[in-house]
Amino acid sequence: MRALLTLAALWCGARGDRARLAGRYCEAERRIQTGLALARRARMCDSMLGVTLLNSLGVICKCQGRHARGARAYHRALRIARRHVRANHPTFAGLYHNMAGLEHARGRHDIAGPLARHGLAIRERALGPEHPDVARDLAALAAILDAQGRSAEAEGMHRRALEIFDRCGRSERREIAYTLGNLAACLHLLGRREEAIEMARQGARLQIRVMGAGHPDAMLSLANLAVVEGSARESWVRPLGLS
Repeated sequence: MRALLTLAALWCGARGDRARLAGRYCEAERRIQTGLALARRARMCDSMLGVTLLNSLGVICKCQGRHARGARAYHRALRIARRHVRANHPTFAGLYHNMAGLEHARGRHDIAGPLARHGLAIRERALGPEHPDVARDLAALAAILDAQGRSAEAEGMHRRALEIFDRCGRSERREIAYTLGNLAACLHLLGRREEAIEMARQGARLQIRVMGAGHPDAMLSLANLAVVEGSARESWVRPLGLS
């Protein structure tokens, strides 16, 4: 019975992650909560299964703007992980990455920066400097640096992340789209408007192609493009492939 409950919890977690990536956040949370309930029944909440599910719950809470609840999920996941794996395990890199993203969303950049750097250092030691997860960490840290007004430093990180993602090909199209949008914002802050517009257009086109025009992130990319171009007129949407 325990093995079946564990498999069911894993299945719910995977379905929840897929729903989150599709922008269906309420469904995603419901599935993750079901997974946690099954893990409790299997007495597996204090295992690495619990860490995985709590990490997913934290990401969903961030997407929904429920930052305090997301932080509680991450801190609980950290406490459990410390009992099961060594301090330089990639699990911690993922948790620190996500915690940094949540603090960045809260506007607490002085807290987000050290978390992001710590996660990046763990990931580079574990996986090497050219791994796509390292690129994700670089892109996240670069966005935090932008928010701190350190856009010149951030630009190099954005571009290094893009180079790594480009070498990975189609499997990283979603991350390339995010990074192009963040690089556009960085260039905009540096006053390089024409470069920023081109990057924002590329990012928005790719977001729509990969996720669909109705996805929350694709809609945000269009809004960001309008800001970079200096106009919110509907006519700007058409070059992005919408009809």
